[in-house]
Amino acid sequence: MGAKIAEEQVQEAIGQSNSRKSSWRDPKRYKWLLSPALPVIGIAALSAYAIAPKKLRALAWTGPMLVHGVIPALDRILGQDGSNPPDEAIAELEKDPYYNLITKAFIPSQYIMTLLGTWLATRDHVPMADRLGIAISVGALNGIAIVTGHELGHKHERHNRIGAMLALAPTFYTHFAVEHNFGHHKRVATPEDPASSRLGESFWKFLPRTMVGGLKSAIEIETQRLARRGKGFWCVENELLQGWAITAGFVGVTTLICGPRAIPFLAVQGAYGASLLEVVNYIEHYGLLREKNAQGKYERTKPEHSWNSNYSVTNLVLYQLQRHSDHHAFPSRSFQSLRHFPQAPQLPGGYASMLLPAYIPSMWSEIMDRRVIEFYKGDFSKINMDPDRREELMEKYGTWAATLREKSGHDASEQAEVIEVASTN
Repeated sequence: MGAKIAEEQVQEAIGQSNSRKSSWRDPKRYKWLLSPALPVIGIAALSAYAIAPKKLRALAWTGPMLVHGVIPALDRILGQDGSNPPDEAIAELEKDPYYNLITKAFIPSQYIMTLLGTWLATRDHVPMADRLGIAISVGALNGIAIVTGHELGHKHERHNRIGAMLALAPTFYTHFAVEHNFGHHKRVATPEDPASSRLGESFWKFLPRTMVGGLKSAIEIETQRLARRGKGFWCVENELLQGWAITAGFVGVTTLICGPRAIPFLAVQGAYGASLLEVVNYIEHYGLLREKNAQGKYERTKPEHSWNSNYSVTNLVLYQLQRHSDHHAFPSRSFQSLRHFPQAPQLPGGYASMLLPAYIPSMWSEIMDRRVIEFYKGDFSKINMDPDRREELMEKYGTWAATLREKSGHDASEQAEVIEVASTN
């Protein structure tokens, strides 16, 4: 219901655009080209490797160097993104077709790089370490392409939905376009959501839960949608079957071009690319929980139910996915219109810089667990917690959490006294 109200508000804002014009102009209008430039950079790096493989072996690892090194470093150097579109500019930004074209521009270069990488890695003379590097590089690109699929998948037009499937096909994750929109957005920040991680849950425990749970959820959602139309699962209108057919066609064509070695290569790069999506999912809602009302229904999704970040370069590369609270409030809102909410819980770095810590459970716990508990002022009942580790976590953080609760109660009491004095005066 909350998402429906939010979308109606967006449509109302668009409908008022003719009567209200904004003088605000997007300062990042041409900087957004950085995202579709990424596969072009990848093509250039792999082409250079193909010309001089012995001298330029490091280029086989361009993808992980960019994702885990260059982008986090640039985030730290360039800092936070100070651009926030005002409300009156949203309608004009939404109508501008330029941004949709930028998103789709990623896909042709994505496929060219994937085919080039597959061809290189399946040649006889390529060392195994280089093959692995190329697979990770191609997988990194296709992992970022999932964000392209995410952006297009939230649009209702058929051409955008097809674009989403094309972007998702190389990672074998076309079901994401169904589950994310109609499953995750409904259940976000609840124990029932396979894509919302829990306090104390490591990424490696979360990964099989979200991958299996997400696929099962997508099948259930699409089965129910088709049943409402009087159709069975095995029909041409099934978007899951459509996506899987695109994936099968892509694998078949690539194998015809590059030979049977393409199959294990595509599997490795697809697994790595999909893992990038899931580690971002892990980061986005870690430990956060929507409360239930007296009727047992979850409250509407609010800014405090997503971990946000506002670092400049990752914002440009991931289409402002880091402004996650606004995305969940307005799922159909395009990336260029998303706003930063400083009152939402904030990560200590950009999404790109949080990837490696998320892979290391002890490091992640050290960085994030106290942040979650502090955000909820020591109240464990408000936290989405791993049920298998509840007692362990309460014992570990119990004394400190009690101090937070006491301080919170003291602060609330002081605030109430101030309000009471002010009202009497």
